[in-house]
This record gives sequence, C-alpha cells and structure tokens, in this order.
Amino acid sequence: MIRVVLADDQQLIRAGLRVLLETEDGFAVVGEAADGAQAVALVRETRPDVVVMDVRMPGVDGLTALDTIVADPALAGTAVLVLTTFDLDEYVYRALRAGAAGFLLKDGEPADLVRAIALVARGEALLAPAVTRRLIAEFAGRPEPRVPAARLDVLTPREREVLALVGGGLTNDEIAARLVISPATARTHVGRLLTKLDARDRVQLVVVAYETGLITPRCAARM
Repeated sequence: MIRVVLADDQQLIRAGLRVLLETEDGFAVVGEAADGAQAVALVRETRPDVVVMDVRMPGVDGLTALDTIVADPALAGTAVLVLTTFDLDEYVYRALRAGAAGFLLKDGEPADLVRAIALVARGEALLAPAVTRRLIAEFAGRPEPRVPAARLDVLTPREREVLALVGGGLTNDEIAARLVISPATARTHVGRLLTKLDARDRVQLVVVAYETGLITPRCAARM
C-alpha cells in the first residue's frame, strides 16, 4: 500500500486527487494539507511514502516545504512529487535541485499521475515530457558545466558509464540490457552512485550528470 499526502491550497483539487487515488488499488491517502506548513507537519506525523505537492500555496509555499522535508533525515523515506500548473524554469530547477522525485503539470492525464506516484514510491524519478524538454534546453544553453568534473573522481569507470546512462533517462532494466549486466547489478551501481554523490534520488543524478559535463543534450538524444 502506497501512503500518500496531498498538499494543495485548492480543496477541489485535493478532493479530485483523493477520489482518483482511492479508486485505484494499492493507494491510501493518509492526509491533506492546504499550505506548506501543514504539509510538513502532516508528513512528520504520518510518514507517507509520497507527498503530492503544489508549488504556489499561501503562507509557506510548496518549494519551501520541499526544502524542509528533504533536509530532515527522519523523512528520508518520503518522496516529494511536485504537481503544479506552473512550469516556469525557476520552479523546475529549484525543485529538482532541492530533491523533488518528480515534476508533473496539472494538465496531464490522471493515469500519468497514478503512474508517477507509484514510480517515485519505489525510488524511480519522473518528469513531465514538457519539463524534460525545458530541462535539456536549459543545459544545452550553458557554455560550461556548473559543477566541477572533479566531483566524479570518486566514481569507477563503470559507475561513470552507469551515471551517463541514468542521465540519458534509461531505467535500471534498460541500463542492464545496454551494459549486458543483470538488473540487480544495475540497481547496485545506481545505489552506489546515490551514496558516493550524496544524491537523494535519480533526478539528482541526472542533474549531476549534466552539470559536470559528463553528458550533454546531444549525447542524451543518441541514447
């Protein structure tokens, strides 16, 4: 059972999301919050698997709440999926760097949201296609990497290879097939990357892969 907290200042949105999830097998909505402060308190109380978090809310906004949740070691088991009507770059990049496990727009299909929650609950990452395009375009416009490549010195050659494939958007199964290794070995490599690079999830690994220059949008397009 995937336990979910819904954080959105619009009651109608929360009610719709609750109905959507409660009609699906394997999901339980354990609480609702109308602002970021309520969301943080509720997450600390209920320890859900996933928080579906809006960006713009009164008082404490969703991104500030995200920062607080990610910074709390006691909440390491909770993934935050940002769901918003706004796809402005400033929201996308701040959310990803803060540790959001995914970023979806509210104009998507209901089935996409259900799938996204299931994915982030098991440690995967998901970005809306429009957000992914904007992210790649933003990295493509940078003349130089923003993070020193020396950050990758702690990695073995194989781990660099796996990081590049993660940056290209490949799943563990796809990485296993590409490198002719078992899915379990691929998962082990990804786990070591998370530890060595102090990354919360795969989304942050993608950011590191781009920001260190290990992968470029042109390379990603060929994967």
